[in-house]
Amino acid sequence: MTTHSNRPKLLVVSTGWRPFREYLLRSISTRFRVHLLHVAEPDWEREYIEDWTVLPSTTDGPAMAAAALELHARDPIAGVLCWDEVRIHPAAFIAGALGLRNGEPSVIWRLRDKGKTRASLAAAGVPQPHSIPVKTVQEALAAATEVGYPAILKPRGLAASLGVIKVEDADQLRAGFAFTESAHGPEPIAYDTDQPVLVEEFVAGEEISVDSLIQDGKVTPLFIGRKVVGYHPYAEEVGHFVDGADPLLTDPALLDILQETHEALGFTDGVTHSEFMLTPQGPKVIEVNGRLGGDMIPYLGLLATGIDLGVAAASVACGLTPDLTRTHDRVAGIRFFYVEDDDTVIDSVVFDETKLPDAIDQVVAIAQPGAVVSPPPKGTVWGRVAFATAAGESRLACEKALDAAQSLLEIKMTLD
Repeated sequence: MTTHSNRPKLLVVSTGWRPFREYLLRSISTRFRVHLLHVAEPDWEREYIEDWTVLPSTTDGPAMAAAALELHARDPIAGVLCWDEVRIHPAAFIAGALGLRNGEPSVIWRLRDKGKTRASLAAAGVPQPHSIPVKTVQEALAAATEVGYPAILKPRGLAASLGVIKVEDADQLRAGFAFTESAHGPEPIAYDTDQPVLVEEFVAGEEISVDSLIQDGKVTPLFIGRKVVGYHPYAEEVGHFVDGADPLLTDPALLDILQETHEALGFTDGVTHSEFMLTPQGPKVIEVNGRLGGDMIPYLGLLATGIDLGVAAASVACGLTPDLTRTHDRVAGIRFFYVEDDDTVIDSVVFDETKLPDAIDQVVAIAQPGAVVSPPPKGTVWGRVAFATAAGESRLACEKALDAAQSLLEIKMTLD
C-alpha cells in the first residue's frame, strides 16, 4: 500500500480471525501507517499494513517491547493497539516501554483477571454481584450458600461468556462445576491463583454491553449492545443489537457507574468493552474488558451511528483527539447460526443471496468444508457456522431481516 509520512505510525499486535476483525484493520489503515506484530507472515493483512515483524510469540510482553524499541529507533511509533483478549496484557508492555498511552500492564491485568476486577470494584463500592473465588466443588458449594441460589459459575479469566453457567441448586452446581473449571480459550493463560472459578450472585435484568472510549480518565460511552442470549442454562451470545439513539447513552445512572468503574480499575486511556446487568436496583457491573468489543459489535456501532471505533481507538492510542461525529441514528443487529447436533461435519454453508431483503448488510459463512462443529455447550463460540448483519430503522425491522436470512441459510453436512 502507498504510505504517507504525515500519518502516525501505529503498532498493531496480532489481528484475529479475518471474518470478525478485517473491518478494523481496513478502516485504521486509511488514517495510520500500520506495522503488524505477528507470529506468521501476513496473508490477507498485507493490503492494509505498511510493514510487519514476525516474532516467536505475541504473548511475551517484554520480548515484544524489546522488538518495538528497535522499530521505534528507526521510525517513531505513535501508538500501540491490540483488540485480542489474550494479547492486550502483553501489548501493554510495549506501550509502557515506548512511553505511550495504556502502558501499565498491572492495570490491564486487573481487567483480565476477573477476580481482581471484582476486588477493585468492591473496594470502591461500585455496584456489582457478590463474587467469591473458589478452587474446589466443596468451596463452590459453600460460596453458593453465601451468595444464594440461583448462582453463576464463571471462569476467572475468559471472555465471550465461555464457561459461564447458571445453577439453580447444589446438585446443578456439582454437575456444572467441571464445565466451568475446564473451560478454556484458544490459547491458555496462566493465572497466579489457585482459585480459578468465581461463584457469583445471580442478578436479574437485561444484560447489555457498553463500548466506551476513555481519554485522560474521562469515559465516553459510544455504543450500547443489547444482548440476545440462548442455550439456557449456558450463556451463549447468539446475537446483539445496537441502537444509535439508545437512551442509555445519556442515562445518568449508567454514566455514573461507568465513570466510577474505570476510576476504580485505574483505566485512563483506551477503549473498553464493559458488561452490565440492568437490575431493578440500577446497573450492576458484570465485567470489564480492556479492548474493543468482539462479535462485530463495533461494526454494528459503525452501521448504527457512523462512528468508527477502530479509528477512534487508534487515535486515542496515539494521543490524538478522535472523531466521534454521529452521522446517523439507526439500529443494527447481528445473528449467529449453529448446527443442531454435536460433531457435525460440514460439507457447505451457503445463503441464497438472491432473495435477501435490503436491510441485510452482509451474510458470512464461517465454517469451512470438513470442519467439525457442535452447538453449545460443546461448541460455544466455535460452534458458530455463519452470521448475518442487518441495519434498519428499528430493532423489529432488523429482526425480520435476520429471520429472512436464517430461512435462506442452507447447511449441508457430510454423512458417513
